[in-house]
Amino acid sequence: MNVPVIDVHTHMLSREFLAVLKEHGGPIYSVEDVPVLGGTSQAIHKNGAMFMTLFEEMFDYDLRLQKMNDAKVDIAIVSLTCPNVYWGDVEISASTARLINDNMIFEQSRNPDRIRFLCSLPWQYPEEAIKELDRAVSLGAVGVMVIANIAEKQLIDPMFAPVWEAIDKHSLPVLVHPSLPPGSDFMQLDVYHLAASTGFLIDTTLAISTMIMDGFFDRYQNLKIIASHGGGTLPYTIGRLDQIWKCVPAGREKIDRLPSSYMPQIFADSVVYRQSALQLCVAEFGEDNVLYGSDFPHNIGDMVGILERVDAMAAGPRDKIRSKNAQRIFNL
Repeated sequence: MNVPVIDVHTHMLSREFLAVLKEHGGPIYSVEDVPVLGGTSQAIHKNGAMFMTLFEEMFDYDLRLQKMNDAKVDIAIVSLTCPNVYWGDVEISASTARLINDNMIFEQSRNPDRIRFLCSLPWQYPEEAIKELDRAVSLGAVGVMVIANIAEKQLIDPMFAPVWEAIDKHSLPVLVHPSLPPGSDFMQLDVYHLAASTGFLIDTTLAISTMIMDGFFDRYQNLKIIASHGGGTLPYTIGRLDQIWKCVPAGREKIDRLPSSYMPQIFADSVVYRQSALQLCVAEFGEDNVLYGSDFPHNIGDMVGILERVDAMAAGPRDKIRSKNAQRIFNL
């Protein structure tokens, strides 16, 4: 097959980033030993709930490239994952953003045909975030990574408006990636690893739904929002948002058209684990708005299996999801 594969949802860390998180992430974030298949590893926890197990592939780009070759993935648009840099004071957050962005800039320079990156920003300090955005874009960032809640503030919070305006001026794609949603301790997401299976989808769905209902996509029409994990539950619940808009006055406070009419302005990745889920994702977002993503190298990431589901689709949507949509919105 001549159509390349571009992975838009895939993560990397650095040892230096992890050291800073261990030193300054407390008391909210901690790194602790956890059992994994075949032994033990370390995992990042939030308020005691595990949400990310650490693996060597998260730090070793040569190993990443080997795994990409094995899975027949051509380009990885790497990003830092949660908790990103939304902890620490202004100096720690801003310097940690520069630290991880510089690491990705370097790795992109080593393998310019295989690696691109989404920059991380100290969103909770908007002036510093805009400075880092401009610097990272000038050095090769092709988009932005944002967590679906920033230190438990909604992405539509007025304090973030200057950052969104700056991204909109750059016309950049933004990967909205979940973390644990506010209230995760009450929801007991620390049991059965519900943090990743259910909590993450709640976080993304709430973020994107709020953006729609708040008129975000009317205010910012140049940027491209990519909703992680197949858009959370949005493909299943967008009709419910429409019904709220039709029947409840609160649904019309900020928008004067159906919530589903904004779906052409929103993108989703293919990080779902059933063929029927991928088909629903494409049906609701449209075949021009779904992009291949793997969630590698998380332990539930799956470059091969997700690509097999994409390749099982008809040739038109298959080729768009493999890379044509990503080439268009990332200008690759």
